[in-house]
Amino acid sequence: MNRLRSGITMSLDGYVAGPEQSVENPLGIGGMRLHEWAFALAAWREQHGLEGGEENASSAFVEESLANVGAVLMGRNMFGGGSGPWGDEPWPGWWGENPPFHVPVFVLTHHARNPLPLEGGTTFTFVTDGIEAALAQAREAAGGKDVVIGGGAEAIRQYLAAGLVDELSISLVPVLLGGGERLLDGLGDAAIALEQVDAIAAPGVTHLRYRIVR
Repeated sequence: MNRLRSGITMSLDGYVAGPEQSVENPLGIGGMRLHEWAFALAAWREQHGLEGGEENASSAFVEESLANVGAVLMGRNMFGGGSGPWGDEPWPGWWGENPPFHVPVFVLTHHARNPLPLEGGTTFTFVTDGIEAALAQAREAAGGKDVVIGGGAEAIRQYLAAGLVDELSISLVPVLLGGGERLLDGLGDAAIALEQVDAIAAPGVTHLRYRIVR
């Protein structure tokens, strides 16, 4: 069966977004610093329709994280648009007309909305009946390839707590945000055993990859 993978960037003090997140500043104060290591990479730029870029120790990690992906799961906050009903003219999200996913994306939400097809092979489908239903749809759409949880933290925590994640990758950035949204708080009584399978030191970041032990 295709794997369920999750990858996210985290500060040294455990935050994946800074304080005071808003529509204007979705990553919160200082949150953009978490991703600076990626912006100049050729692999990242190609995924976003940009040319050029550099190669360093992060390149192979990013290329591997993008390989064999057939579908993406994400929470509503990562898609964008605030909370509550979508309204008559719902906002199309943070990602523009040609999102970087290029595969079907399934958005966890409490409010129904018609699918949103965009350029480059990305269609956002909005799932209202829970994480397992969204995963089932994503696995079917993936056609044997892996499913990736794109974020945010709450979506990742839900799948971790349910014991559904096969692989967890954390790109650890030497930044102390001091507040914001933590990745691993609120897992309740979930006892999760991890086996480290990779650790890559790169400019401005250390990539850690774990297999979930069952």
